[in-house]
Amino acid sequence: MNARWLIPALWPGLALAQGFAGLGTDSEGYATPTPDSEFTFPADHGAHPGFRIEWWYVTATLEAADGTPMGAQWTLFRTAMAPGGAAEAQVWMGHAAVTTPDEHYVSERLSRGGLGTAGVETEPFDAWIDEWRMWGPSFDDLRLAASAPDFAYDLSLEAQGPLIFHGEDGYSVKSSEGQASYYYSQPAYAVEGTVTLPEGRVEVTGEAWLDREWSSQPLSENQEGWDWFSLSLGEAKVMGFRLRGTEGGSYTSATWIEDGATAYPDGAFTAEPLATATVAEREIPVRWRVTLPDRGLDVEVEALNPQAWMSTSFPYWEGPVSVTGSHEGRGYLEMTGYE
Repeated sequence: MNARWLIPALWPGLALAQGFAGLGTDSEGYATPTPDSEFTFPADHGAHPGFRIEWWYVTATLEAADGTPMGAQWTLFRTAMAPGGAAEAQVWMGHAAVTTPDEHYVSERLSRGGLGTAGVETEPFDAWIDEWRMWGPSFDDLRLAASAPDFAYDLSLEAQGPLIFHGEDGYSVKSSEGQASYYYSQPAYAVEGTVTLPEGRVEVTGEAWLDREWSSQPLSENQEGWDWFSLSLGEAKVMGFRLRGTEGGSYTSATWIEDGATAYPDGAFTAEPLATATVAEREIPVRWRVTLPDRGLDVEVEALNPQAWMSTSFPYWEGPVSVTGSHEGRGYLEMTGYE
């Protein structure tokens, strides 16, 4: 799911429209996902300006040479302010963050379309906003770099497996009313590089997960936010999310990744908050019980740093997590809509 959906909230009108961040607003005039579409690469790694909302999103679970865990996040968002796909109607936003056990650093970039200061090209791949950049000869071989006054990173990503398509061959349903997006991931990059913190530069290794998603009306007007998990569990990985309804209840979806991908419908995956922390004057769940009974998954997911608050134009929580229980591992968690 992720914070790419947050872009519409930055502009008057959309911020007050239906559903969380205006994402339940009617999509008349925009392209909409259909369940029978086929992906074409490398073209679909690029922008789809006829759709209202889109993102390129990387989370990395890292470890320093001394064993200190940390995380890095990089996201490029695109939103269309009007149907038709014109370059000048596109708005771009970037988020970058580094999380350690004791600190969380975050920065943001904004740009309008048609200026050359942000965009995506596919052959070779290049996605950028200002000096922040993700680029390489292909989606399997990328370099990721961002910098801000109090942090920076420069990471090399090498894919260790194929792309994974969520839902019905990449058609990911988000509500009982049928709202949906196109959604695929590269969940298995090996990572090496450097993270620069106020105390100096640190050599790191680890894993990364890249999400691609686009839509025009991804949520119901009655959904207030989401909790999204990407977990690496040794030989297996799992993506799962729950979309919270304004009247209670939730809509869930999951993908189990092991020798291919198995999609799970609403109700198969559960995520139950076990403990909260006060974060930015909000009570935020920072420890969860996550289950997928069909795979014997019953784990506790706990934040590395409970204060991983993204103090961006539209704020949310996002950070690395540890996994214990029936499976051991680590991953990332994103939570939106907590007021």
